Amino acid sequence: MELSDYKTAPVVKLDSLSDVNDIGKPWRYEDDNMTVTRTCPWSPPGCHPVGCGLKLYVDENGKLVNVEGDENHPVTQGRLCPRCITLKDYVYSPARIIKPMKRDRADRGKEDAWVECSWDEAFAIVKENYERICEQYGPESIIGMSGTGREGGTMSLYPTMVFGTPNYCYMQSGYACYTPRLAAAAYITGTTYSEWDYSGALPGRWDDERYELTEVIVMWGKAPLESNPDGFFGHAVVDAMRRGTRLIQIDPRINWLSARADIHLQLRAGTDTALAMAMLDVIIKEDLYDHDFVEYWCYGFNELAERVATMPAEKAAEICQVPVEKIYAAARMYAKAKPAAIMWGLAVDQKTDGMQNSQCIIALQAITGNLDRPGGQLMPGSDSGHNELGFGYKECIPDEVFQKMIGLDQYPAYCNMILNSQVDLMLECLETDKPYPIRMGFYMGDNALSNCAMEPKRWHDALIRALEFCIGIDTFMNASIQATCDLFLPIATVAEREGTVFTHYAPCTVTAGFMHKAVDCGNLPSDMELAYRLGKYLHPERFSKWANEHELVEAFRLGVEDHGETFDRVSQCVVAQVPIEYYKYEKGLMRPDGQPGFATPTGRVELWSTAYNQFGDDPLPYYIEPEFSPIDEHPEIKEEYPLVLTTGARVTAFFHSEGRQIPYLRELNPDPLLEINPVTAQERNIADGQWVRVWNMFGEALMKAKVTEAVDEKTVHGQHGWWFPEESGDEPNLYGTFRSQINNLCPNGHMGKLGFGAPNKCMCCNVEPIAESYDTDMNLIWEKFGKLV
Repeated sequence: MELSDYKTAPVVKLDSLSDVNDIGKPWRYEDDNMTVTRTCPWSPPGCHPVGCGLKLYVDENGKLVNVEGDENHPVTQGRLCPRCITLKDYVYSPARIIKPMKRDRADRGKEDAWVECSWDEAFAIVKENYERICEQYGPESIIGMSGTGREGGTMSLYPTMVFGTPNYCYMQSGYACYTPRLAAAAYITGTTYSEWDYSGALPGRWDDERYELTEVIVMWGKAPLESNPDGFFGHAVVDAMRRGTRLIQIDPRINWLSARADIHLQLRAGTDTALAMAMLDVIIKEDLYDHDFVEYWCYGFNELAERVATMPAEKAAEICQVPVEKIYAAARMYAKAKPAAIMWGLAVDQKTDGMQNSQCIIALQAITGNLDRPGGQLMPGSDSGHNELGFGYKECIPDEVFQKMIGLDQYPAYCNMILNSQVDLMLECLETDKPYPIRMGFYMGDNALSNCAMEPKRWHDALIRALEFCIGIDTFMNASIQATCDLFLPIATVAEREGTVFTHYAPCTVTAGFMHKAVDCGNLPSDMELAYRLGKYLHPERFSKWANEHELVEAFRLGVEDHGETFDRVSQCVVAQVPIEYYKYEKGLMRPDGQPGFATPTGRVELWSTAYNQFGDDPLPYYIEPEFSPIDEHPEIKEEYPLVLTTGARVTAFFHSEGRQIPYLRELNPDPLLEINPVTAQERNIADGQWVRVWNMFGEALMKAKVTEAVDEKTVHGQHGWWFPEESGDEPNLYGTFRSQINNLCPNGHMGKLGFGAPNKCMCCNVEPIAESYDTDMNLIWEKFGKLV
């Protein structure tokens, strides 16, 4: 099999990097008896995949003693969040696991049952169980469960190349995290995702002659300062604001950016699609759209205009519960700004009509002429390495096995696009063995029971019931591995590995960063290295063309077959800005055939989507009222659960469920918080800092009230990802993972017609005070996790 046969993870062509000179100090240098290594991290304990610049200071004993921001990085410029600053505490935490561990299946849920084993023994255990299960049930009986990982698309190597299963699965209902936006963009524009152009790829940055400063940014359900989401460096927004860029904020909550926005649309959670349709209607009716772009590059404009006319601003104002004049003002402000951009976040995905919300946002970007222009929306071209979305590979799987992917027949738009099994149907399969049994699993940087799984106890029970053998691949023990796994394989942190980082998972790459190994805590493998070693052990024929893991890195991450010195040579630049082209659709750079236009069946941006139509959905956008809204039309819900529950907003201290065992981070956010408006709190006799019970028809969680005007009187917001690693890991406690788990209140199986989307951000609930106290004992956390090696 040739390398070109693979739909690889993101690649950056070497000719894009070969002329890039180092922009500051060398990748490694000496400073005051310290060896300083410059590097760019991919993910935890930082963000994903921003590639922030770090300087790691190592003493003469080989210990990491200090972490600083790298001022040489052209985008991050030395700025770091607390997650990166505490990297030393992460690397040397007493809770780190640096040796493989095993236990009997009968001892699942017993934290003292783990015993260390050698890598040879661990691999032998994998091989024995893998071959037994494949022979008895077939490779399709294996599920690969992934988080965001620590090296990006390389996580996709495990399911197909290593284990040969079609069932790669992210365990969040409707995979409502990034993929609805990506899939909508791929189906409507022919390429994946469009991000605000913040000049990251330009050598002169904001002053580059090719750049135009963005006049207006619409921040749609995105909080970039807290999370640096999906490869975007959040503080670029602040940089632009200092230069005069203005903001429109669309969010049910108030945050630092919305307090400084020209317009804040504090809509009812889950009603974004109605708002987007109304904004389109205003722009079209008031003739504020770009006639040339619509005429030459859009398909279905008249049909779109007719559809959005059914959602005038007055109707949307009632649905969204915002002043109608604000809708008009926001639509006009965005449409008249040249250039303008929309930054769309997780809130777009997490509703049943998330694909329709994305459809409207893409239409707004298109009809205003802001696609692929300086300061507007940066789009990937046909050479981005993502002819398929890139979250899975299928070339190592025979077609008859690939066709067995769970959900492929019912949700082809989902499964064929992201090469994942449809997650809600996978849960049913684990519970019922239909259409066939799932008997082996492996986690890849995932703590699903504490983070992404809706109704996590249901997932817990299903996994324990179904899996005869399960592997955890991670840096720390967590609740999911403790509950369901029989083997733990440790991997390196960012300070202990070599690798690559491509912003925005590569479709909109603006910088290519490189990870450099600064310390050694046990010769642990990176994700790519472990995939290579385990894959070659199980299937030497699939990995024979690469002599070692470094050649695999070069092939899959740099797209070259000139093995040996490529990575070493190119990585010494530490970070490189990747050359970009604007207006690619005019130059034949958006289509594989080299013709002008977009890589869609019509060659245009499809405002009337032929793909949606093909898969049985309405080709035009439409609004769906959140199923569990406490509104007059749902009297039984409104009476019992009168509050709107939204969740998922990121916080500065943690990366989803990661970081709870780092004392400095935990001090920033010791307890799981439920934001509640002062008026609502007073009505329920709830004081700030008091523990409360929040519940609905699906479950409950115990949280600490944060009385704040960040939410309105009808809305509460619960933090996600909570578990308590200082507590017992034994069943049924499992580090307290179910006690304060806001996902207990979020259901599975309420996705859109194409299989995408989930109502996580627009549920219903009720809240009451409780007498019990679960206050965090920071002394205990420091005693358990604060003793650095």
